[in-house]
Amino acid sequence: MTTPESKANSESSELKRPNEFSELDSSSKKRLKTEDELKTQNTESGNNGLNTTLEADAAEDKGSRHTMEDTWVVLPDATSESPGFLRCAYFAIYDGHGGRLAADYAQKHLHKNVLSAGLPRFRKTDEALLQESVADGWQDGATAVCTWVLGQTVFIANIGDAKAVVARSTAAEGSDSSSPLKAIVLTREHKAIYPQERARIQKAGGSISSNGRLQGRLEVSRAFGDRQFKKVGVIAIPDVHSFDLTERDHFIILGCDGLWGVFGPSDAVDFVHKLLKEGLPVTTVSRRLVREAVRERCCKDNCTAIVIVFRKQ
Repeated sequence: MTTPESKANSESSELKRPNEFSELDSSSKKRLKTEDELKTQNTESGNNGLNTTLEADAAEDKGSRHTMEDTWVVLPDATSESPGFLRCAYFAIYDGHGGRLAADYAQKHLHKNVLSAGLPRFRKTDEALLQESVADGWQDGATAVCTWVLGQTVFIANIGDAKAVVARSTAAEGSDSSSPLKAIVLTREHKAIYPQERARIQKAGGSISSNGRLQGRLEVSRAFGDRQFKKVGVIAIPDVHSFDLTERDHFIILGCDGLWGVFGPSDAVDFVHKLLKEGLPVTTVSRRLVREAVRERCCKDNCTAIVIVFRKQ
């Protein structure tokens, strides 16, 4: 029987899969660059690497929850304050649980930390967040899915169960907007019930209860914050994946688990593709996607989505 999870895994088979960010320093794997490296690359490339324009927007709805614990970032040109840098775009969704303080912290600090020192700053950001949570007496957590577009290369980093999906043309030439689009999942979920995550949790002395949750409470196994669970295996080390943009890549959908609880990857791609073919702006498309999830498909959770469209020049 095909499940949403097995389908997502099969659809993601095309992607290059460099795993933990600690391995990205090897010459065979791509990684996000520091500001000095960006300056050098920009000088060498003449800033001609990006031949697509980006259009993106986010939409959110708290669903039937009493509060909204998601936060998000949409920065089509995240280095606009630093002229001469290689174009960098940044998009992220932070899905809070137990409150939104961890999501708010990551929203404010993660991107600038990554730009200054690379992807290991996920862990450094978490350490600083935990210090603040101790000082202020809160224990909120947040999952995250983040996308950086550097020139022609897309980097995806995630912790927890928020997902990113790219819509890729099945035709050799992707410029034909009428050709079918395949949904390719760019992320791997981190839940306590999955074997790799379970093994780490059990090694740290944690337990998985019959409801599939860590210590009977937390479903995800990687997150920012959640300091009460850090000693039993919860980490903030992301999975990091990358690919080079081609004519076949049309758009990316980022979503919290609320969105993906009522939309399968292929279903969401088809929904967005139909609206884009009708000529609707990205702002309208993202809002209709979230509205469909909450009002028509009865998403009860907070629901946030970002749609990133690649326009060929």
